[in-house]
Amino acid sequence: MSIATRLLHAIPVDEQTGAIAVPIYQTSTYVQEAPGVNKGFDYARTGNPTRLALENLVAELEGGHSGYAFASGLAAIDAVVKLLSAGDQIVAIDDIYGGAFRLFEHVYRRLGIDIVYCDTTDANNVAKVITDKTKLIWLESPSNPTLKVSDIAAISQIAKAHTCLLCVDNTFASPILQRPIELGADIVVHSGTKYLGGHSDLIAGIAVAKTPEIAKELKFIQNASGGILGPFDCFLTIRGIETLPLRIERTSQSALEVAKFLETRPEVARVYYPGLESHPNYAVAKRQQPDGAGGIVALALTEDTIEAATKLVTSTKYFKLAESLGGAKSLLCHPATMTHKSTPVDQRRAAGVCDGLVRLSVGLEDAEDLIADLAQALDQLTAAKAAHVVTKAGELALA
Repeated sequence: MSIATRLLHAIPVDEQTGAIAVPIYQTSTYVQEAPGVNKGFDYARTGNPTRLALENLVAELEGGHSGYAFASGLAAIDAVVKLLSAGDQIVAIDDIYGGAFRLFEHVYRRLGIDIVYCDTTDANNVAKVITDKTKLIWLESPSNPTLKVSDIAAISQIAKAHTCLLCVDNTFASPILQRPIELGADIVVHSGTKYLGGHSDLIAGIAVAKTPEIAKELKFIQNASGGILGPFDCFLTIRGIETLPLRIERTSQSALEVAKFLETRPEVARVYYPGLESHPNYAVAKRQQPDGAGGIVALALTEDTIEAATKLVTSTKYFKLAESLGGAKSLLCHPATMTHKSTPVDQRRAAGVCDGLVRLSVGLEDAEDLIADLAQALDQLTAAKAAHVVTKAGELALA
């Protein structure tokens, strides 16, 4: 059975009414027949039928034991880190999402959890820094924003050898293109805000546990901490997932065309896209994501400055300048001053997030229109640079 068919038929028909769409159970509590005797639900922080449908759906897609829906992607990450204790260590990818970096550094390091960053595209780097204190290896694959791809199966072997957990942020690939649990991961997280929701109209997070033991701990943390996803947003996320295979297929095809176009432009020094043979992790990406490389493309401008990047991101028409990604409409952002602003400059640059880096989220528009939009924006960048050179030459002549 294809994943598209399995996905659609993993969404339950309402038993009471036959509703084809999962109902929104907008309630805070549930009437009990006697103390502790109920129909499976007692209080909405602990459980909600709409939320349960979403959690079961994503667990099915990822091949995990259980899923848990949170109020945001960062709330899901927070729940996973709460599996650790003071004195434990996390080994994390160096090219890490700025929000996760902020959480790790400014919340959990203060609470006694150590974090070590390394380039996880080489599994040997992970093996070199792991210690007896390491309890969690944290991957994004592909990563945000330079789309590094790590060998999940190889790193899972390292994790098992050291009895620590492996968590993979699968937001960029989605379970349509990659299923980390099948590659050896213990936990998968998603910013459901992105591809799962798919319409830029909700904030959500998902964590999927591979085993009943991890699931039990995550469930306890979800209930104890209370960072749950509300029923209406659960409904919207389920609705988004229904079209996920079609959207991922379309955006992957268009993103590859966009990436190939960008490689032809002199204004672009480098294109980051796992579907290009020029990508350093192309072979691993092809093995882990055989059906496509996803809808995110990043580019580094030849003129590696914040000014040049700002000029580009404010010159497009169809690519809208905004945080986030994975929606129907194409977006772009400047990580150095937006998503990764909280990462120290030296650390950001060392991880490959240069000043002239721009991240694109390719949407559902025609690829030809998106390419034309980028072409005119790059043309404006070249024209502005030429005008600047002429002006400078004039000033020197007058001097």
